[in-house]
Amino acid sequence: MNMTQDLGYLDPPWEQKLSFILPRSLHQLRQGRFPVIATIWTAIYYFIGASLHTSPPFVITVIMASNVRHPSAEPAEPQSNLPGFGRFKIELSAVLTIKIILELSVIFGYPNALQDELRNATDAALMMIMSMEERGQIDPTDISPLLTALTEMGRHGTARQVEGWFEQYVSIDEGRRAEVLKYQMSPELAEKMVSFISELKETCHTLYDKIQPIPYIKEKMYSVDKVFIEVGIEYCDRQGSWKTLSSYHGIFSIAKGSSRIQIIEGDPGYGKSTLALQLVYDWCNDSSDSPFCKPDIMIFLNLRQLGGTTSIVDAIEQFLLPRDSLLKRRDVEELINNRNLNILVVLDAYDEYPDQHIEDSFVRHMLEEKILRHIDVLLTTRSSCIPPACGSRTGRIRLTGFDEGAREQYVRKAVTGDDEEELQKILEQFNTNPILRDICQAPLFSVMYAHVAHKEEKFHNVRSVTGFFEYMIDCFHSHAQNKVFGDERKQLQTYADDHCKLDKVAFESLTGATQQLLWDKKVLTTKFGADFYGLYVDIGILVEEEVINRNRGATRAQSIQYRTNVRFYHKLFCEWYAAHHLARSVTSFWAWFYDFCEHVNPYDLQFVYRFACGISSAAAKQVIKLVKRKQDGDKFAVLCSLEQEENTEDVLSIVRYLVSRDVHISEKDTRLLQRTTVQLLELASQKEVPIKCLNLDRSFETVDKKLTHIALKSGVVVRPIVYLQLLIVRMETTDVTEQELINILGFAGQCVNLMELRIDGCTLPLAINAESIPNQVISRKMKVFYSRYGYKMRLEAGQWEMDDVDVIRKLCLDGLTLSRDDSVLLQQSTLRLLENSSQHNIPISCLTLDRCIDKFDVTTSSMVLRSGRSLPCALSVVTLEVTTPGNMSEDRLLQVLAFVKKFKDIEAVLFISCVLPLSIPTEHIDDSLITRNVKVSCCPDNKIQFNLRSGKLESKTELSGVVTITIHDTVASQASKVMQLMVASANNIPISEVWLNRSFSSVDPDSLSLVLGSGLCLPRLSSLQSLEIWTEPGREVTVDEWTGIMNYVKQCQLLKKLHMRFCLLPWLDNNPTDHGHTTVQWYPGFESSTYEIHSGRWQSFISKQVLTREAYDKLVTRFRERFRNSNWQKQRRAKSE
Repeated sequence: MNMTQDLGYLDPPWEQKLSFILPRSLHQLRQGRFPVIATIWTAIYYFIGASLHTSPPFVITVIMASNVRHPSAEPAEPQSNLPGFGRFKIELSAVLTIKIILELSVIFGYPNALQDELRNATDAALMMIMSMEERGQIDPTDISPLLTALTEMGRHGTARQVEGWFEQYVSIDEGRRAEVLKYQMSPELAEKMVSFISELKETCHTLYDKIQPIPYIKEKMYSVDKVFIEVGIEYCDRQGSWKTLSSYHGIFSIAKGSSRIQIIEGDPGYGKSTLALQLVYDWCNDSSDSPFCKPDIMIFLNLRQLGGTTSIVDAIEQFLLPRDSLLKRRDVEELINNRNLNILVVLDAYDEYPDQHIEDSFVRHMLEEKILRHIDVLLTTRSSCIPPACGSRTGRIRLTGFDEGAREQYVRKAVTGDDEEELQKILEQFNTNPILRDICQAPLFSVMYAHVAHKEEKFHNVRSVTGFFEYMIDCFHSHAQNKVFGDERKQLQTYADDHCKLDKVAFESLTGATQQLLWDKKVLTTKFGADFYGLYVDIGILVEEEVINRNRGATRAQSIQYRTNVRFYHKLFCEWYAAHHLARSVTSFWAWFYDFCEHVNPYDLQFVYRFACGISSAAAKQVIKLVKRKQDGDKFAVLCSLEQEENTEDVLSIVRYLVSRDVHISEKDTRLLQRTTVQLLELASQKEVPIKCLNLDRSFETVDKKLTHIALKSGVVVRPIVYLQLLIVRMETTDVTEQELINILGFAGQCVNLMELRIDGCTLPLAINAESIPNQVISRKMKVFYSRYGYKMRLEAGQWEMDDVDVIRKLCLDGLTLSRDDSVLLQQSTLRLLENSSQHNIPISCLTLDRCIDKFDVTTSSMVLRSGRSLPCALSVVTLEVTTPGNMSEDRLLQVLAFVKKFKDIEAVLFISCVLPLSIPTEHIDDSLITRNVKVSCCPDNKIQFNLRSGKLESKTELSGVVTITIHDTVASQASKVMQLMVASANNIPISEVWLNRSFSSVDPDSLSLVLGSGLCLPRLSSLQSLEIWTEPGREVTVDEWTGIMNYVKQCQLLKKLHMRFCLLPWLDNNPTDHGHTTVQWYPGFESSTYEIHSGRWQSFISKQVLTREAYDKLVTRFRERFRNSNWQKQRRAKSE
């Protein structure tokens, strides 16, 4: 089939297009003004879909082409391309009446909005089919959820008809299943794939093999593997916390199949593009130690080049395939769309992508998983430019820059080699210049410095990013000027000094409606002049790239022209020249700049602002004035002020004002904002400005073992701050070890003016070794507070003592919990809090014991927890909640009540997720509980209560209709229903029917109770009239289990009917079963297969024919095939293997 549409707009299997794309278009016609046309096309659609199996003729191509929809409106792409499934869906649509559709939508739990849409749709059947397939309720290998729902609705004939169609059109034998599911590539396509991969690798080689650390040094070019050093790298886990990743090799392995799309983010110059090229190198060279050699195809696209490109195939043709490629567009489409291939697309520099704000772009659709959902995607971008809408399986990776080790490794590898003296000389500059050290955390700056600084002594005195970049640009121009003399040299200097036109182009490219960081060579040559343009290309500030220039739809056989695009060496260079334009414009056009700042986030163009402030002091005053108006603008204003190396007094006045208040570093702050804040603190400390308070609000990660710094979760480092007075460390709820607490105290000791340390939000050890507390902390009599529980540390003993009773009072008012899942440290802290509340007679509104009770010690009259610790009994508890899943014995209930009577303020006892006994002896119930009118209930809404006077369980509500206990019920809900049934049975109240919907687990042979999956037991119910058990689909009930079920049936004297569904029951060989007057029916899960017991044999419920052994064996085979994908059958096959 000749497809003229872009890849991703349509999916290749024609049969699926008939089943999905055409109905959507028909729906539009019917809803509009063309119902007659819709009727005609519907007739054609059904005729073609029902009669054709081979490749469609030309007329189908016309139909499909006329119904092309854009990816943004495209429905979720079909699940499979198994032959015949499209025909099955056509047949299915004929029987789905609106009544059946609405019933199904309720059973399947569709949202109300979708139900309304189905109710009002003219093509509701087709819409319902698409909805069921999207939700996995039908697919080419299994339609059991649909059949089950139809049977539940009582539509047995419809279910039988649908099952027949499925077997006729779709079902295949086991031998052919693997062959169909595995796509077989033709020899011709395999040959084209080899050519495609070869051409991709050839193009990629030119990308990764010409790395220039210093653009103007053309003779020094490296392959990426010769200069690549792993930077700090972190990933975001499912809880939203950032965790360290040891190597880039783990980028996709950490996702464990859940993240098909990975975003690599980082600040400017942090090595995102270099990492992307290293991945390409690994693939092209089959690096065996790298997982990135495994993809069958890797496609590397630089997004700054893709402005206006409407599909990935266009991008591949234009930027990756060579001029003489023999591959045709449809070849590339077929390969990219092959779901059997492992394909990785690397999209570099999303922050430079001109179409990032266009919702219709193919890149946006890939990230939102609307097209090409079988392809893995890795995207790089600045941290300030994360794509706004990504799919549910998107992972986040963050680059944190060079640390000292990585910086040394790079210098040794790419600059000095074995020259140890030169290595130490360069490293010394980093260590002695804190501003340079911070700047060179960005690998780009570190690399530039390493390659230039050892030859340029002047470079050692850098004191700002502007100064760093200014000198770097001077080096570019000096290198060119050193090669010429006289007038020619003067001309080059003129070009170096006067670059206004370049400044304006750079500024407009960054601040326009869409970023445009790529220009046509002819345009820039005309704008700048050939000499100016030639110079900036020669020194490497501008870089040329050759790409295909052809009209959409043109073939390679036609005359293909190439054009030369031009870009800056790095986006930071573009920002440098844009800053010059901003610095000039601010002072001349104040109104314009005011409006500009109102609509632009300074953090998106942070270097433009910072460079502008360093370039012009006049511009700095205006920039800083407006920046302060923004949120957190004060801190960013300081960052801008630091670029003015000569204007230190103005900077200090701002710093004094900011540090006179609490300074926060929050987990939610950007890395830039955190680094800015740290620089602010360091500057204040250097100038001996007192700092009132530093609050690390959930941003704290750890203290270095050498106590040299605090590492934040973002990777930003906080070194000891000499003039800090108060440090607050607020952590996530976690346990802090004794050594970690000692390390925090050690860091506090390094801050020589620190007098108070507060730790909050975590669980601390109740005591530490006093000898391990740093002398600086003790000698200064530093106050150390454990804010969570209102404690203060006695430094001489290393123990906490109560400091603030109000804190304890608030905690007790909110309620306290002791859980089985608590760490030992947390449980110890809670018990200590309970003791303190008892000593100060503070009432506890509610104490929850969550699965933590082990036993009761009669000798000490105490409750022993699973941790081995005892719960004190002299507590002022108002409400006690006991969560203990399972059936509670009489003895355990009496033990709890005996313990509770010692709570002087007790008003209520609530048992959750457990089944209580129907009654207990009243003589064992303490009278004080009765006189105090203590309420004992079994569920939060008090539907079931224990009458302490009678010692019996009572229900406040009456049973009505069918009582359903499902697998989706909470344990508490199941327990409530079981106890209602128990009370009804005990009082001889008829129970019409109990339905166990996949909640049945087994039978307890001792008590003859039905055991639920939650662990609760349903005892015999003497007044039960009907019992229906839906097992997990595909379950095979053993002989012993069946015997247990029948024994349970015999105990229920009034039970008239037992119905087993979706399971395989044992063969009955003329073995009479004593089931009294109970009718036993069995439905294995497919139509015409309902059986009942008659004279100890299974017989058909309809025909009354006895099930022979041969017929039973066939039923077993059919059952296992029917439920082959169920968890139960998968486990059975695994055990047999």
